[in-house]
Amino acid sequence: MIDWNKNLATTVQHTKQSGIRRFFDIASTMEDVISLGIGEPDFVTPWTIRESCIYGLERGYTAYTSNKGLYELRHAITHMYERDFQVKYNPNDEVLITVGVSEAVDLAMRAILNPNDEILIPEPCYVSYAACATLVGAKAIAVPTKSENEFKVTPEDLEKHITPKTKALLIGYPNNPTGTILEYDELLAIANFAQKHNLIVISDEIYGDLTYGERKHICFSALPDMKERSIILNGFSKAYAMTGWRLGYALAPKPVIDAMNKIHQYTMICAPITAQIAGLEAIRNGQKHMKKMVAEYDRRRRLIYEGFTSMGLKCFEPKGAFYIFPDISSTGLSSEEFAEQLLLRQHVAVVPGTAFGECGKGFIRASYATSVDNISGALARIKNFLDNL
Repeated sequence: MIDWNKNLATTVQHTKQSGIRRFFDIASTMEDVISLGIGEPDFVTPWTIRESCIYGLERGYTAYTSNKGLYELRHAITHMYERDFQVKYNPNDEVLITVGVSEAVDLAMRAILNPNDEILIPEPCYVSYAACATLVGAKAIAVPTKSENEFKVTPEDLEKHITPKTKALLIGYPNNPTGTILEYDELLAIANFAQKHNLIVISDEIYGDLTYGERKHICFSALPDMKERSIILNGFSKAYAMTGWRLGYALAPKPVIDAMNKIHQYTMICAPITAQIAGLEAIRNGQKHMKKMVAEYDRRRRLIYEGFTSMGLKCFEPKGAFYIFPDISSTGLSSEEFAEQLLLRQHVAVVPGTAFGECGKGFIRASYATSVDNISGALARIKNFLDNL
């Protein structure tokens, strides 16, 4: 009999399971659970986007597309970036349509990193970043950030972790899990750091459309001299409520897109044509629907922020994405203990901050991508939990 423990790939064995899943596995066995854990819009994909897909199926659009994706979609994306950020990309060879941004992260890592290369990853951050680096044999170097600075990464933070092996930097703002954004001057400081050390910058901007108030997202490659060293990752899941469609894209210089496409053509071939048709409709006619959803997220954001602060849990006001990152250290419980006891006692699911890096100790992540009724109900249960500790 084969011993699979000895025959699985070493990199896979050394890759940790997602710190998010355990709590949802428990929650799935319980009734009356209010989940503030899932990073998924509670909206259904707008009808015009769904209708475009249905119409495409009726017309028989069921075949492969180009490995790089439908030209019309690539052209629409580049036009959008020129219009919104004044940065120009060639739709022929500087855009790749991917199966979600998750694939784009993986492809970017595999395209640029060799075994033993190092990539700087500010934490807290999305759970797959370090894992993708590990799976290519590279070394993910965690760069802790501080709650008193709203978990914003600074050049000073990065300088402490730079080595001769450092090849790249991965940033994700607006940030999952904290809701932090970086202002122009803060991003410019990161850009100058990247130039100083000749680093490639992977910028995950999937939450770029989800910013609040007068703040507007700043595309990293639109900064001075950054297009030539940047890989921009984005997609349709969050802004257009299209998580299940699995549609993302990468924007980068031609040699990078060629390398990413080389892997993509052997592993995925292409993103589903139906999803690409839907994505094209989203860009062309989905803005009004997206703005309505963003306005609703903003209402929920203010509700959950006021709720947590009123019950004595410290947290800064999130300015992007749809997450809040309250400090629960005053309870005397660890992040994992707080999340588990809250789930078992009050049937509210949140994610321990440590799922997103060691500097998430003493924090939890709560998503407000759910209804106002759910948020209000969850806040009442959390208050009851705290009152009875």
